[in-house]
Amino acid sequence: MDDVDEKILGAVTDGISLEVRPFREIAGSLGIGEDEVVDRIGNMLKDGVIRRISARINHRSLGIVYNAMVVWRVPESLVEKTGALMAGYPEVTHCYERECVPGRWDYNLYTVLHGYSKGEVEWHISQLSALTGIDTYETLYSIRELKRAPPGWMNPGTRGS
Repeated sequence: MDDVDEKILGAVTDGISLEVRPFREIAGSLGIGEDEVVDRIGNMLKDGVIRRISARINHRSLGIVYNAMVVWRVPESLVEKTGALMAGYPEVTHCYERECVPGRWDYNLYTVLHGYSKGEVEWHISQLSALTGIDTYETLYSIRELKRAPPGWMNPGTRGS
């Protein structure tokens, strides 16, 4: 990855305009061809620098207001398998493994789910439990959103400033 790739990454992280040729403006600002921008983005996708290009939806504006972090106690020998199953479940938006704090916090796998109702979220949690065989968990519901990172918050061009 070179400086041009970093500038392209910064530009697409802040959002891609909804038009027929969204990369033309980026190309013009960098003094390179539009095809080169597209090729470089393709290479970053192929190399895993960019995981995907997708829309970021404000779920609250759609009425999806029930947000839960579910913390699971998973035997160490099952973390990989359980994590893969949970991460593959369509309603799970985030899935993390974290270290336990013995005697204080014995949960090592975390999932985040969103839904239109508490009942819907709880139904999905029960499905995850049945799917994985893990039945030791706690559910932490959001009360309100205090911060949401804006698009581009990890823009490599502004790191450390």
